[in-house]
Amino acid sequence: MELSVGERLVLLSVLPIEGDFTTLKVLRDAVSIIGLNDEELKKADIEKVEDGLKISIQNNFETDITLGEMATHIIVEELKKLNEQKKLMMEHYPLYEKFVEK
Repeated sequence: MELSVGERLVLLSVLPIEGDFTTLKVLRDAVSIIGLNDEELKKADIEKVEDGLKISIQNNFETDITLGEMATHIIVEELKKLNEQKKLMMEHYPLYEKFVEK
């Protein structure tokens, strides 16, 4: 699945931080896949600003990310939960489309 730098950073914030041992193992692996490596961080030229992070449009490149079935299921459930709680924000919208609406 093609995800932009911004989508990947938002996706990291959607992942739960607790669960059973199996869930935590899946999440640890997912974080290493979703997170940006050193080369991508340099290329993205992310700037920390007062209310979050700033990524210029030309540096918001997409990367093909392959997640396992369990990690995808966890992400889908977390996005659905945010939707049910009416806590989805605009930055979640493209992720919701890609993971839930696909």
